[in-house]
Amino acid sequence: MKIAVVTDSTCYLSQQDIDNNHLFIVPIPFIVDGKAYREGLDVTDKEAFQIIHDGESFPSTSQPALGDLINLYSKLADDGYNAVISIHLAGTISGLVNSLQSVAADLADKIKIVPYDSKITVQLMGQLAIKAARMAQAGADLDAIIQELNQLRDTIDEYFMVDDLQNLVRGGRLSNASAFIGSVLKIKPLLTFDNESDEIVAFEKIRSAKKAIARIEQLFKEAKDNTDYPLRGFIFHVNNEKMAQEWYESIKKRYPDMPFEFGAFGPVVGAHLGDGALALGWMKDIDAK
Repeated sequence: MKIAVVTDSTCYLSQQDIDNNHLFIVPIPFIVDGKAYREGLDVTDKEAFQIIHDGESFPSTSQPALGDLINLYSKLADDGYNAVISIHLAGTISGLVNSLQSVAADLADKIKIVPYDSKITVQLMGQLAIKAARMAQAGADLDAIIQELNQLRDTIDEYFMVDDLQNLVRGGRLSNASAFIGSVLKIKPLLTFDNESDEIVAFEKIRSAKKAIARIEQLFKEAKDNTDYPLRGFIFHVNNEKMAQEWYESIKKRYPDMPFEFGAFGPVVGAHLGDGALALGWMKDIDAK
């Protein structure tokens, strides 16, 4: 069976990773002042954030057109693929995975489509796509790939801080907003994806960015100390490159035997988190022997 792996633009993988692993990327649109832009296609990230900053309306995001997805899957079938694993951002922040169920049913006679909820986004999701692609190219079957993805997904964890909760609240992406509204001035809210609900939740209020980073590192150390497999870490930011780079260099020195990657949130995720956001994520290292 020839299996293709599709993911969406919020994986924020390098073009080299995309090409080397034969991944197919679906762009996620973001909307400013009534105009839609496809992430990674219509504008660069720098241009996108400028559009967001200059816009009069609050930015929003939407799902890709189902017609575009149907065209992609149909082309993959025409190219000789028998099945597609379509790995996308968490169903709690986007309805894309659920929408794919109808597409999969419509194209069932042409190609088997397996929508897969990463329960996360950014390069953490991208690592799932890379692993699936590597297994597919090595000849693994669908069941084996999905089983491995489920196990790998369970190793993912992340914490992030934002300057304020305005964007997440207005975008409806924060499940426990009422507990934090009215007390967000001069604090750095810490957030994570809840392990039970997979929703973004705020769980602590820290008085400074320095203390917030220290708290996130404490949480990371506790998790690492209770892990019996090698980890790979990721530092992300939204228009906060200087502080993110300093954090990246610092944590690499603290854990010299652990690989870390540095990256930026693109406009679709960054629009919800807001400028200044920083995050640390980690998961089982797919490159470890």
